[in-house]
Amino acid sequence: MKELVPTSQCLEKNGNGSIIVTKNGKKNDNGHENCTFHHDLELDHRPPTREALLPDMANSYRLLLTGLGEDPERQGLLKTPERAAKAMLFFTKGYDQSLEEVLNNAIFDEDTDEMVVVKDIEMFSMCEHHLVPFYGKVSIGYLPQGKILGLSKLARIVEIFSRRLQVQERLTKQIAVAVTQAVRPAGVAVVIEGVHMCMVMRGVQKINSKTVTSTMLGVFRDDPKTREEFLNLVHSK
Repeated sequence: MKELVPTSQCLEKNGNGSIIVTKNGKKNDNGHENCTFHHDLELDHRPPTREALLPDMANSYRLLLTGLGEDPERQGLLKTPERAAKAMLFFTKGYDQSLEEVLNNAIFDEDTDEMVVVKDIEMFSMCEHHLVPFYGKVSIGYLPQGKILGLSKLARIVEIFSRRLQVQERLTKQIAVAVTQAVRPAGVAVVIEGVHMCMVMRGVQKINSKTVTSTMLGVFRDDPKTREEFLNLVHSK
């Protein structure tokens, strides 16, 4: 029977023609030669694109419909599994995006240290606990230190992290940390006001409830007056 080698290991021959096992493309004797066999596998068997997942996702939705007692072959549901799969990929497209790609070098040198605020950025996300939407508005403020960010990039940062399976608390912090990484400001503030369908459509079913979360970094955390100025700007009409 042919012996199977774990995917993290590779086969090579030593000077005597004997086969030796290397781990992660490197020899066990701390050498640095790459395993050609393993390298070729990586080139030929790249992870599938998210679009390549559509058939499996559609089959999963088809099974779900059947489990609910529906007939996925009836006219109204014939294309529903494919539509639902494509919709889920769109709802979670943030997994395909990175901060570097979205910023696209839209960072500019500017001699200013005054507060920049972009408020009421629309946000749509998916609750990771129930896979139902939550939506709302995001307000972002930062204090530049010689560098400013293209204004539209703040909205795109919101898109990166909201278009994933999320909880609002983590989303708020991820946006603040991303702005910090982008321009290294003196401080960043983020406030999100969201409506969660897991509280509206199910459970307690409170249709007027809103969830407000905030993350304050740098000066916004340390200086009450700076924090107050930001919150006043956010709440002003």
